[in-house]
Amino acid sequence: MLQGTPILVLKEGTERTRDKSATSNNIAAARAIADAVRTTLGPRGMDKMLVDSMGDITITNDGVTILKEVDVEHPAAKMLVEVAKTQDQQCGDGTTTAVVLAGELLKRSESLIEQNVHPTVITRGFQLAVQEARRLLETEIGIPVKAGDDAVLVDCATTAMGSKGVGGSREELAKIAVKAVQKVAEVRGDRTVADVDQIKVEKRHGGQISDTELIEGIILDKERGHPRMPGEVHNAKIALLNSALEVKKTEIESKINIKNPAQIQSFLDEEDKTFRQMAAAVKATGANVVVCQKGIDDVVLHYLAKDGIYAVKQVKESDLQKLARATGGKIVTGVKELTSADLGTAAKVDERRVGEDKMTYVTGCSNPRSVSILIRGGTEHVTQEVERSLQDALKVVGSVIEDGVVCPGGGATEIDLAVKLRKWAGTVGGREQLAVEAFAQSLEAIPWALAENGGYDSINVLIDLRSAHDGPGANKNIGLNLADGKATDMWKLRVIEPARVKRQALSSAAEVATMLLRIDDIIASKKSAPTPPPGGHDH
Repeated sequence: MLQGTPILVLKEGTERTRDKSATSNNIAAARAIADAVRTTLGPRGMDKMLVDSMGDITITNDGVTILKEVDVEHPAAKMLVEVAKTQDQQCGDGTTTAVVLAGELLKRSESLIEQNVHPTVITRGFQLAVQEARRLLETEIGIPVKAGDDAVLVDCATTAMGSKGVGGSREELAKIAVKAVQKVAEVRGDRTVADVDQIKVEKRHGGQISDTELIEGIILDKERGHPRMPGEVHNAKIALLNSALEVKKTEIESKINIKNPAQIQSFLDEEDKTFRQMAAAVKATGANVVVCQKGIDDVVLHYLAKDGIYAVKQVKESDLQKLARATGGKIVTGVKELTSADLGTAAKVDERRVGEDKMTYVTGCSNPRSVSILIRGGTEHVTQEVERSLQDALKVVGSVIEDGVVCPGGGATEIDLAVKLRKWAGTVGGREQLAVEAFAQSLEAIPWALAENGGYDSINVLIDLRSAHDGPGANKNIGLNLADGKATDMWKLRVIEPARVKRQALSSAAEVATMLLRIDDIIASKKSAPTPPPGGHDH
């Protein structure tokens, strides 16, 4: 009989943290991550310098870049990094907001747990608060805009880049971003889709940020294949090939037996003839530019150069697809299948020197569904930060064109939600009401951090903002003006953000907080056994 004998389910010595200590351990780790990016929030946020083990430096205040680069050990902290990544993929902006909000929700939850409110009650309250907040965003706070409203789109792009170190070129970059997204946006059924992956971003250091330009076509990071090819081709007819223009080697090992010198010559002639036919086949379709995904034999390049055809080899598949969208051409497998109907068109294809490299420009496409942006900047670190801010701007403009809803920035949306959720909490009743109030309080962390980073008194700022959003004459657009620390109408200041950024930040922050609060036990799982070395036993 086993009576009185304790049954050990877990091996003795297993690392384990239970109940409240497990929860507070998780919360502490997640808050440490949130505090790391908190100082980067807003246009007055500070930058972080990340140095990796190789000594490479990244200087940025882009929340997701910081969290991706930081070496995180704790499992709860890793979940916060996931929040930032999701926010970045979905919206491109608001990564810091989402992480700071998640950290704040966990901080407020901790004090509720200490008052003996059960974590399940807290998470239910958070879910109710998120549903109500999203409803308020759609019905009361969000402002509809049309896809053609350039001024609002430029304002959204400028706001997204507000915290990045792009200095005085923000307006210019914002206009480039809006133009680029409008070029690639297309209507599918009853909705507009703006796929920002169709915008090719190339960066070259040298020059100034203001030299960044939008090219209505594609830039290829390649030079022409042969020096005797024309440097530029006007009225280009472009053949897009994804197979090699060279004689393939056989898959199986093969030998050629040659008995006399004449056979060597005839073998070489035959090879030469094949190459000549390849070049002739291209010329026959009327193409004067060839872009090939694989290699092109030197002899073929020589014949193409003789025919005055501009050729580029070893082009990435993604670039080939963008070229097809920009020029209206079709990607063809082999030269034999190529017809004049498959050719893309562009007003001009030419080789230009940019910085130290030569690049091929395909410009003047009649209706490009894919475009390029060439980023310039004084140093490599500058161009990298400009690229990060442009990517944010492109995604933000894309989400406004797709959703058609924006809301005021500068902490205005968060304060308005906080004021309205506090009033609504009374109707929830039960202990969940405490969680809804905690959620409302957590939202105020955003304007609080904005004020703190701007060097203003956070308490005074919050009092001003609350009174502007509550009572008679309340204005939902009042946020913090970081130029003077006063509560100002954000719509007049043109600080505007897509509603999608706010919606996603609220959801992801609440989801990660819910997930961490539901954990009451952290157990070290068993290690997987190391695989034995090949060649039998160790000696």
